[in-house]
Parts: sequence; structure tokens; C-alpha cells
Amino acid sequence: MSFDTTKLLDPPRPSYTFSIYNRDLFEKSKFKDYDSLLEHRLARSQARANHLALILENGNVTRPHGAHESKRDNGKVPTTTSIEFANGEYVASFILGTDQQTTRHLLIDTGSDLTWWQCGPCRPNKCYEQRNEPLYDFTKSKTYQKLDCLVQSTICLYETSIYDCIPYDNTCIYDYKYADGSRTRGWIAEDVITFVLDQNTVRIFFGCGRDQTNGTAFTGEYSGIAGLGRRVHIGSFSLPSQFEADIMALCLPEFYSTKPSTLSFHTTPYKKTTSARLLPNFKFPTIYFVNLYKVFINDKVIPLFPSFSQNIGNDMTGGCIVDTGATITNFPPDFYYVFRDTFRQEVKDIPLYDAPLGSFDTCYMVDPGVVPTFPVVKLYFGHQSPENLLLLEQQRVVVHERGLFCLAFKKWNHPLAIIGSYQLQGIGLTFDTATDTLSFELDACN
Repeated sequence: MSFDTTKLLDPPRPSYTFSIYNRDLFEKSKFKDYDSLLEHRLARSQARANHLALILENGNVTRPHGAHESKRDNGKVPTTTSIEFANGEYVASFILGTDQQTTRHLLIDTGSDLTWWQCGPCRPNKCYEQRNEPLYDFTKSKTYQKLDCLVQSTICLYETSIYDCIPYDNTCIYDYKYADGSRTRGWIAEDVITFVLDQNTVRIFFGCGRDQTNGTAFTGEYSGIAGLGRRVHIGSFSLPSQFEADIMALCLPEFYSTKPSTLSFHTTPYKKTTSARLLPNFKFPTIYFVNLYKVFINDKVIPLFPSFSQNIGNDMTGGCIVDTGATITNFPPDFYYVFRDTFRQEVKDIPLYDAPLGSFDTCYMVDPGVVPTFPVVKLYFGHQSPENLLLLEQQRVVVHERGLFCLAFKKWNHPLAIIGSYQLQGIGLTFDTATDTLSFELDACN
């Protein structure tokens, strides 16, 4: 399988609006068929969920320094490790700096609060090869400027497991390690993003990645990662925080779609048809927690269990995370088993396949050319009413793999739920931190 990414549709966008694509569009040439591509994506999703569970159990997202650790490496890049979320599943296009007015692609990650890209000129064996786009060269960008951590930022004044201020030249260095073992190290700088339609430029702080090879290699299809973690007023380099945007709107392209959708800030093109409440979480301020209330399969409610109900409905901690980097929605084991068994009972006249397929334990085989109808899944947020209902049908409920239709939900060993991108594909999402709501418009970008 192959796709020429130089032929991507990328129409000019107004300020604070970007084109986004499914990550698989860039990587499918590595795989022999769609099934192997899907299995690779599911493996990434499982690794992300496992790591997220570890973070939530430990109560923090970073590993503190040992007594003898230091991030200083001759004043250039840090040498210790901080552990962050794995990469995202969608890609956005940006025009960065003024060295070359060309499009570069960054993975987008709602679980990250740092935006970074590779910075040339690279020292030997410190940058991964970018296959489809030129390397950003900070020495050639007339708008580039290194951040002065004593004058411009408080985040680097105190040594943390991610950032540190080097006093002799006021450089803010960072070290970011992702759950899959990939890692970026460098310093914080600022440059411009250009929006083609109105030729407007916006300055942002970013991680100038000087060492991306000390760990699992990044894939060469992208220049870096754009953090889309929830807006906070201090201590974050995510795009919502830097744009001072209470509203972030995006629609996740469907699996295997070659068409772009949009990511926008400050305004939304999507109707707020149904909404969940975004819940603050002081331990994890940049993660998107929502107030999941009840789950139905058709008209049968799935009872909550103690492991789950202590978080569901809790307006302080929340019981559910929306994460575009996770593919499949995850439930706690006791809840999932009842959910799965109820789904099986509600499936009519379609034989259950007698063996699991990979990590899927509920699969069905139908005759070629037959499009089966499966039960619907209803997610209610806050209380049970049409204004708080997210209705999931067909392609958002089952996934087609190796000739089987499998229930696209899984269990994980944590008393929270994760709503993943497979259930959210094609849905217009509006994150509004001014009103603390997440709104959904079905089939907004099909």
C-alpha cells in the first residue's frame, strides 16, 4: 500500500486553523494490507493505555530526579528522563518559521503540553531522517529567537523533571520521553506559524529538538509533535495554552480517509448538538476528563461497579478521559465484562466467532457482501437526556478486521474509562474550557 503525501489536499486556511489527517495515511506504505496497518495501530493504542494507567496510578506524569541527576549536558541539552504520553494518531500541517515557506507535518496529541519539532543544523546522529519534508533550520529563520528563561518564562526557573534554566546563558532546556521509548531533547525557542489564507503570522514557543535519537526512533514522516493538552494559564507550551484559546475544535477523519479535516482555535464550525462537562483535575490539569454518567447497549443499561462508580459522577476527579491518541475505548474489567455480555445478548441472528482475534474477544463472521446491523451504544454525560447523549452506531461500535466484525471496546486495569478516536471518528468535537464543555456533532466531517 502506498500514498504520495506530496499530493495531500491542503487548502489555504484562515488564522488559527490547520488541516489534519489520519496518521495511517502517512504510514500505510510500510504495511502489506489494511489489516496489518490496523493491528499496528491497535498495538500503539494498547501501549498508550497501559502507560496512561501507570501515570494515573502514580499520581503524576513525570519521574522525579534522583539525588545525583542533572539535566545539564555542557549547557546544551538535558540528560535525565521524564516520561510523557505516547504519540498521537492524527497529523496536522503547519508552515513553520521563515527559512522555507513549506508545509511541515506534526503529530497532534491531546495528552501532551509541549509542541516541538526537529531543529537543524543537526549534529551527527542526533536527528532522525525526515523522508517527505525538509528539516527546519533555526539558523536560517529570520523570526527565530531562543527563549530567555529568566526574562520570558517562569516554567524554567525551577528545576523539574522536564525543564531547567541554565543560568550562564539563560537557556531553557527540556527533556521529553514518550511511553514508546522515543525521546526529544533540546531547548525552548520561539518562531512564527504562518496561515496561508490571510498571511497572518502567530509567534509560539516550541521545543527546538536537537537530539531525537537517544531512544526508540521517531518515524520519519513527521517533523515533530504538537501538544493539544487542555488550556492552563501557566506552565504549559500546548497550543491551546499559547493561543489563549478557550475553544479548540477538531473533527477526526475516518479510518483510511485520504481527505483532510480541520483543527481550529477560538471558533468552532460544529454544532453543539450534545455535550459533556469538562471536569478539572488538579493532578492532571491538561488532560480532558468528562462526566460520563451511564452507558446503554440499545435500551439496556450497564450497571456500574464499585471500582468504576467511585469515579463516575465525581465532579472533582471524573470517571472518563477523552483521548485522541487512544484508538479503542477502554472500560474497567468488571464493567467491561457485563458490557460485552450484554452486547452479545443484543446481537441477533449473527453467529459469534468461536475464537478471539488478537485482543478482541467478541467477533462475528458474516457472508461476503452482507452488511450486518449491530446494537447501538449510548453514552450519557451528567444525566440521562437527549442533550447529553452521544449515540454510537455501526462503524463506531465494531471494527472490521480479517473478515470479522469485532466489538471495538476493550478492558483495561484501571477504574476509569477512556473514550478513544475510533468511537470519535467523523464527529465534530468542540472543547470549550470557558464553559467547561465538550460538545459533539455526529458525522461532521465524513
